[in-house]
Amino acid sequence: MHDAGVCYFELRTEFMIELLTITWRDLLHPEFYINNGGLWIFLFIVFAETGLLAGFFLPGDSLLFVAGIYSNELAAYLYDSSSDFINLIMIVVMVTVAGVLGNYIGYWFGFKSGPFLFHRKDSFLFKKKYLYDAKDFYDKHGGIAIVFARFLPIVRTFSPVVAGIVGMDKKRFSYYNIVGCVAWSVTMIFAGHYLYRFFLKHYQFDLKQHLEVIVIGIVLITTLPVLFKLFFSKNNSNHQHPSANP
Repeated sequence: MHDAGVCYFELRTEFMIELLTITWRDLLHPEFYINNGGLWIFLFIVFAETGLLAGFFLPGDSLLFVAGIYSNELAAYLYDSSSDFINLIMIVVMVTVAGVLGNYIGYWFGFKSGPFLFHRKDSFLFKKKYLYDAKDFYDKHGGIAIVFARFLPIVRTFSPVVAGIVGMDKKRFSYYNIVGCVAWSVTMIFAGHYLYRFFLKHYQFDLKQHLEVIVIGIVLITTLPVLFKLFFSKNNSNHQHPSANP
């Protein structure tokens, strides 16, 4: 019993030390999750990015790209088919399911809170007009918004929530939710897997040795459109509504 207690204490101490050595830089780096958590942590992060509103800071596109590179290692956590393509399809299917479920949780949260918001009085931070504008937008372009939001960091976290708040039709949301998740997972995971193979075979260039640069590139490519839209929309709004002062 004494030896078991000492062993438990040592393991607990080692675990606490490992937790203390984790930095924000690790949490933002997709390879960290794959090397330290494996398949299940990877799938949880895909789910949490939209299923938990606090998941907006988690790596999404870059995580899937890196997962494509490590697809065989990830598949081995469940079942190694000894086929690159089958392992890849397994990962795509599981990511799609995790993403679809995450979006459903976000939609459900928004759907439940929508009636309260529509009956809430305007305040300094809350304007009901924005809800009606969002509802008009989702009535016209909701399906496309759900699909394209999957490829945009931060936006994909809140898009299903807004869809639920404005009461987007459930069947319509479900259809585009599945389409968006399939398109996102196939595009990012296949790109990571086959680009890794291509560069390694033809140029002897190992992408695993340059993951940090690749991740930064993916983050820039996926976030720049969001920043561009926010910046220029603000400028356009200022031009359209000039100050009344001479």
